[in-house]
Parts: sequence; C-alpha cells; structure tokens
Amino acid sequence: MKRDILKIDEELCNGCGQCVPNCHEGALQVIDGKIRLVSELMCDGLGACIGHCPEGAITIETREAEPYSEALVMSKMKDKGKNTIIAHMKHLKDHGETGFLQEAVLFLKTNKTDLNFDTDSIIHEVHNHGNIAAAATGLHIQQHSNNHQHEGGCPGSRTMVLEKPEDREKNTTLSNQPSELRQWPVQMHLVNPNAPYFRGSDLLLAADCVAFSMGGFHSNYLRGKSLAIACPKLDHGTDIYIEKLTAMIDISKVNTITVMMMEVPCCGGLLQMVRTALANSARKVPVKQMLVGINGEVLEEEWV
Repeated sequence: MKRDILKIDEELCNGCGQCVPNCHEGALQVIDGKIRLVSELMCDGLGACIGHCPEGAITIETREAEPYSEALVMSKMKDKGKNTIIAHMKHLKDHGETGFLQEAVLFLKTNKTDLNFDTDSIIHEVHNHGNIAAAATGLHIQQHSNNHQHEGGCPGSRTMVLEKPEDREKNTTLSNQPSELRQWPVQMHLVNPNAPYFRGSDLLLAADCVAFSMGGFHSNYLRGKSLAIACPKLDHGTDIYIEKLTAMIDISKVNTITVMMMEVPCCGGLLQMVRTALANSARKVPVKQMLVGINGEVLEEEWV
C-alpha cells in the first residue's frame, strides 16, 4: 500500500517553527535552525502543518509504505546530526515505543565507530530524559498517562497510552464502573494508525452513538481492545478513514476488527469502510459485525 508522509525542503525552510504547534503528534521540531521530522512513524500524512509554513517548505509525498524499520530510520537520520538523533529517540521514549527505542540504542552501539559523534553521550541523555529508569539492555520504557513531556501539537489529539490499575475492579459498584479506554485519541480523524496501541490489537470500530446507547459498553465490549469511533453520516473526508484502516491492517497488523453500528441505515457505511480497507490490504483479518438497537440491545452479531 502507498502512504502519505511529509517532505521538508531544507533549502526553503528558515526554521521559523510556525508548523511545529500544528503537528498533532509533535513529530516536527526545530533543530539546528531547520525543521526536522523526528518521527516518521508518528506522521499521519494529513498535512495539518503545511498551511502554517510561510516559505512553502513542507509538502506531502506519496510513497510505498514498507514495514517500519527503526534501523533504516536511524541510518537515514544520522546525516541530520546528533541533535536530530536525540530528538527522535526522546520522541520514541515519550510515546512508549520501548521496542523501537531499544533498536535505536542497538544501532548506535553497533555503528559506534562509523558515526562522527559520541554515541555514548546520546544514550546517556536519552536515558535520563523524563527520569524514567532504564533497563540493563538499554532503556526500558514505561509510558504513563500523565507523562506530557511533548513539544508542540494539540493536547486533544496527543497520542497517549492510558494505564489501568490492576486492582481497579475491587472498588467497582453498579454506580462506579471503571473506564476500559486504553488510549487517546479515539476519533478516526485524530487517531494515528501507526500508534503503539493499535499494533497487534483487537480493534473496536464503533459508531459515535453506540457507547451512549449501551450501559455496559466499557465492561462488555471495550475491555482489552483498541478503539476508533466515527459517524459515516456526519463525518466529512471519510476517505482518510479507509486509508487509516488499511494501514492498521497492513502496517499495525491488527488481529481482529469488531464493527459496532446502530440499527439506523446510515451506520452501514462503517462496515463498508472496513470492507473497502480489506479489499485494499495485503493482509486479511477476521471482522465481526454487531448491530445495536437504539435501546442498547445487540440485535445482530456475526462474523462477516
């Protein structure tokens, strides 16, 4: 599949930084007087930052999306200099990308003699970033929902993994049901299909109204799943939804997809989006359709 991603013309870029606050994931930073894309993984290709560049230095290019390789990213990024490498690795740490961060450390250690900067100082600085304990193998990361060390971006669409206390059910009553939401954001226009919480997950794609109609939505249907919500009737620009679903299937390799729709006819567009994404995907995943009545009962449930 092809993917849209940012391209920065460094000759045109004057390093003003006006684009930085308009990157939802904070993947753009001013480093050494130029804008750098410090996280290709987290760039969703929507181009929200483009209109804020007075020099026209940012464009979107479409290219074939290969499986993400941290070693390949590091090999391309090393020519941008030490500060760009540090910013990239800190961004991985802030977003809880433990595996990729360890791969970046391994790349630095393996290529230590070929790089023209001190790799040990980079590892030390990233190790101390956020004061999170590092494992002996090189930087074991734990992402907390209150970790907001993030440069730029809209707080409402910042990618976050939401941790749940293990004993949360001990104090549960009928009037105090715990949330089963594991991530933020959830709206399809805002989610990044490459976010860590989608990888290998069971995806629940729910119509906006479903959670309001079902009293047990969290405990009965959301628990243990990643979530995306959409309204096929009212949302605009839903072509991007199909592209994101395709990326979740092929790149994030979701395990299953459950589509929860209301009984109203317009909700059927949600299942059609999934079918189109599957037709565009190299992988095939099981899809369950659930039809919910306006009184909150499940009217139909089947694998399609």
